[in-house]
Amino acid sequence: MKTIELATYGPVIPVIVINHIDEAVPMAEALLEGGIRVLEVTLRSECALKAIELISSKVPDAIVGAGTLRTTADATNAKIAGSQFAVSPGYTPEMGLICNEIGLPLLPGVSTGSEVMMANNDGFDFLKLFPAVAVGGINLLKGFGGPFSNIMFCPTGGVTVDSAPEFLKLPNVPVCGGTWLTPKNLVETKQWSEITKLAKEASSLK
Repeated sequence: MKTIELATYGPVIPVIVINHIDEAVPMAEALLEGGIRVLEVTLRSECALKAIELISSKVPDAIVGAGTLRTTADATNAKIAGSQFAVSPGYTPEMGLICNEIGLPLLPGVSTGSEVMMANNDGFDFLKLFPAVAVGGINLLKGFGGPFSNIMFCPTGGVTVDSAPEFLKLPNVPVCGGTWLTPKNLVETKQWSEITKLAKEASSLK
């Protein structure tokens, strides 16, 4: 799979933090019911890899990947856990190399023109702009459109249900990432039907 294919399943990729393993499967099922198939589970908790493994085996219709990859060990562990893709907050040639070697499609994070050039030079043309709003958001993406006309971006970081449509109007933004689909209060109280509603809202964005 090429990472750009992730953009064909809907306009939003949820950025998910799973703090308790029993939340993994019902959360994935709730998102899937709302029309969200691509799930980025961030490696920000102790049970993240186990959650990816569970979702991969118990929710086969979901396309689950690992986010917040920072080291080559993260990439290897994510692949072993069953990740179908990976997302990193930044980019290094080492990360690109290990992901290519183990067959783990990578969506690398960038925030500057130099990082875009580095990632593109290593063969990546679908990149995550992170933290999108903090580094310039829509105006930066418009600026990138000239010199990097062959590059597609997934802005993540500060994107909301209200601002997502403005990002998605840009010709170089086929999809965006967001944390708003799995708010902590709804997850902790196991209000899965409410998460399904948020997923339906997100999947219908244009």
